[in-house]
Order: sequence, then C-alpha cells, then structure tokens
Amino acid sequence: MSTALPRDGEHGTDGPFGPIRELVTAREEHLNAPAARVRPDDVQEALSALRSEAGYDHLACVTAQEYEGRYESIYHLRSYDDPTRELSVVVPADGDEPVSESAAPVFRTADWHEREAYDLVGVEYDDHPDLRRILLPETWQGHPLSADYDRDRPQIVSLSENEPIEPGSSAAAGSDTMLLNIGPHHPATHGVLHLQVTLDGEDVVGVEPDIGYIHRCEEQMAQSGTYRHQIMPYPDRWDWGGGGLLNEWAYARVAEDLADIEVPEYAQVIRTMAAELSRVLSHMLAMGAYALDVIGDFTATFMYAIQERERVQDLLEDLTGQRLMFNYFRLGGVAWDLPEPREEFLRGVREYLDGLPRRIEEYHDLLTRNEILQIRTVDTGTLPPEVAKEYGTTGPVLRGSGVDYDLRRDDPYGYYDELDWDVVTEDGCDNYSRLLVRMREVEESAKIVEQCVDLLDGWPEGERTVQANVPRTIRPDDDTEVYRAVEAAKGELGIYIRADGTDEPARFKIRGPSFSNLQALPEMAEGESIPDLIASLGSLDTIMGEVDR
Repeated sequence: MSTALPRDGEHGTDGPFGPIRELVTAREEHLNAPAARVRPDDVQEALSALRSEAGYDHLACVTAQEYEGRYESIYHLRSYDDPTRELSVVVPADGDEPVSESAAPVFRTADWHEREAYDLVGVEYDDHPDLRRILLPETWQGHPLSADYDRDRPQIVSLSENEPIEPGSSAAAGSDTMLLNIGPHHPATHGVLHLQVTLDGEDVVGVEPDIGYIHRCEEQMAQSGTYRHQIMPYPDRWDWGGGGLLNEWAYARVAEDLADIEVPEYAQVIRTMAAELSRVLSHMLAMGAYALDVIGDFTATFMYAIQERERVQDLLEDLTGQRLMFNYFRLGGVAWDLPEPREEFLRGVREYLDGLPRRIEEYHDLLTRNEILQIRTVDTGTLPPEVAKEYGTTGPVLRGSGVDYDLRRDDPYGYYDELDWDVVTEDGCDNYSRLLVRMREVEESAKIVEQCVDLLDGWPEGERTVQANVPRTIRPDDDTEVYRAVEAAKGELGIYIRADGTDEPARFKIRGPSFSNLQALPEMAEGESIPDLIASLGSLDTIMGEVDR
C-alpha cells in the first residue's frame, strides 16, 4: 500500500531512508518494516547507500511479483547487528518489458535471488553477472508465477539442452583442466544437487552448483491454499531432515502477524520445546552425515547419530502423532496439548535430557577429537565473516564464521526471550567450526527444552490454552504485505506474503536458508582439493527441499 512522500524534515537524515531520500519516489506500508519505491535504474545507488551509510548489510530476500500492468521486485534488507532494523526497497518495472537494475554488484547474494525472480516471474535485471534460469531448464517456456503462464502447455526438455563444454575444459584443445560432474545422484551431494567442477589436477578452480532437480513450485501451491487450513502442511516438506516444526513456525509467525492473532503463552512454551527438539533432530542428521562425508564412518558415528534422532523422534511422535511430516502447529497455537498421561511424557523428555551430556561427549570423541576429521576440516572451506555476509548466509554457517546472529535472541518470538540460553559462535571460519557450532547448539537446545519442561510441568491446569480463538476464514485487508522469519535449523527461514482481500495469498515467497548458504560454496571450495570440496559441501548442511522448493 503506497503513500505520498514524507514532508521535508519528517524523518531527517537519521530516518530509515535518509541516505536515499532523493531517490525515493513513494513510500509504502509493510507490516514488518517501512518500504520505499525507487526507480528501476537507481537500484544499485540506493542499496549501496543503505548498506554503507545506514548499516543495512543483510539482503535477506528478493521477492518478485506481478500486478496488473506492472511488475515489482522487493529487496528485504536487515542489519546483521540488529535484524529488527529492517526495511524494504520496492522497484517497479514496466508490464510489457519488466527490466530493472541488478543488485548483484552491491550484494553478491542477489545473484541467485534475481535469477530465481527472472526464472519464475519474468523480471530481467540489467548488469546481472549471469542472468539465466536457475530452477527450471533453459528450454522452459514461460514463467510459472506470471499471470499469463499457460499451465497446460507441454514442456519438452531434451538431452541437448545441457550446456556445451566451455573452452578451458578437458574437451578444449590444449587445455590443462577437466570438467567433473558430481551428482545429481551422488551420496556426497546430500540430495539431488549437481556440481559442475572444473579441476586442474586435484585442485578445484571452479564450482557451479546446478539446482532445481526437485523444484515443485511450493510457492504457487501455497498461493492456491487458504491461510487457515491448507498451507500449514507444506512447510514440513521444505526440510525433511528434521526441521519441519521450525518451518511450520515460520509460516505461523508470518500468518499470525498478517491476521493479528495473539498466541497463548502456554502454547508458546509448547512451540518452543517442540522446535528445539526438532533442531536436535536436524543437527544429529547433519553430524552423522558429515561423518560419512569426511571419514566414511557409518557403523559408529552415523548410526550413533541416527539412534539419537530415534530417541527424539519417539518423543515428537508422542507429541504430534507423526515422525516426519509433523503438521502440529496451527495458526494461534498448536493442534493439541501434551499427550496423556502428561507426567509420563514429561518424564520421558527429562530422561532423554539426563543422558544427553554423556552421549555428546561420545560424539566429541568420535568426531571433534578425531585426528583424521581434524586434518580434513581444520582450515578448509574457509568463509571469512564479511564474505559470509556478502552471500546472505545465516544459521550455523554464519555463526561458524564468528558472526553473532540468531533470530531467536535478536528478533524474539515464542518463549525464547524468557529463557536462559546462549548463542553459539566459533571464530575458525572453517568446516571444523561449522561442525562445532552444531554440536554445541544441541547442548543449548537441551537447556531450552529442560526449562520448557519445568514450565509445562507446573502450569496451572485451568490455564493450559493451546490455541487462540482464530476465525474460521482469514481474509487480511487487500494489499497488506509482511515479511517474517524464524531461526530454523539451517538458518533464517523467511516468508513474504501479500494479501489481496481473499482467503488465499496473492504472493507467497519462501526464503530458504540453504538457498543462500549453498551459493557461498564456490567461495569456500575454489583453490582447494576435491576432498575439501566434499567436506565444505557437507559443512553447509543443505537440504534440497528448501533450496529448490
């Protein structure tokens, strides 16, 4: 919803758009942050000023969408020092020829985000370093999220669609390099990911991740569902490694803000407990799979980690009724209270937590104190803090580079700000540091769960409200816009929604943390060896469901 420009002096040079005042053509009201429009040819100047002069150094997400007669791109900006300092830069583009300036020269993470916007919506970006499709094959006809897209049109993707081998590869006369394809069906790629790797001997001189093999247009499916009931089952499917409840919270948070729903305190405690158990699930899979990647340890470390997951999954199955796609969160709270007898359930959680410290020590013996793993991971896959920020990385990947950024503390939600726990960081900036962060975060999650259990155990029976009184049909006001995020297992999982006055979103954009984290892989791997590349990829703990969506 746009408004007129502010009067002179209304915000002053200290206002959110002070550095770009002369570039702003109109103001908009988004629920989460102030927003301003700029001309399509002023994008780089505006974003550069906001980054250097106002400290908005985190380009969290880029959302493209189509209106009647025009397109627009929204750059969701935050500050790594304080993510509650956020604003949006809205860039309109002509409906017949949607073209605007690329943000990639200012924020390197915009490279992939703008390629996705071009691929799915059809907006083109001048000065982009490599503007081509990213999720769909190059031969795809049309843009699936555009208004005139023909869903019934058949698509044919032939083998000849693959890119020809470029000069400098092993097929070029006189070349000393070789093109090596890793994946898309390879154990070390953690899913259907394809890496095109250029090698000079054993040294990696180029890496290009090729994604989109399991793209299912989750955003379009969400735009076809109702807020109240039909969207919530989807988030679990973005991260089947164990982070499903955290993903459910991402949708719950944005939809509850959109519909002005207040979640009961008791339900917030249950959500917080369930989310941290879900984080343990995810990190245990990451640790076990990493042992396979780096030291080939299946019988000990991997199976130990899977056993740990099974213990947690038993607890979550008792709570939610499911072991993989939980679908436990509801708008306004959770589906139901703790299982009966509740004392038995809480005792089971406590017994699990009591045995966890001893088992964590065993994992340290198997992993972090393993000399072979140390050789493979210390000082490999280096990602300096400023480079990590350039690519918009978040979660353990960012905290492994020493950046103290965690939305649970920095943009509080749920019951986190009432509990005693610490944000884990490591300064090594390498593969070893990212592993350490996840292992230490399991301990912090256990501290959070233990405090939640104590609260739930003593909660008065008459005040155990698990869900707010939510309207059966939710219809936010037309042109209401909001971006909200949570600290998922892999990092910042954000969702942008634009309402159109109906009970279905007009635009639903998913910001998966693995998408931005994976984009940093070439920065980490180039100049190292093939084994280092595998260790670096594993240290990112990507899940392709939230990369491809």
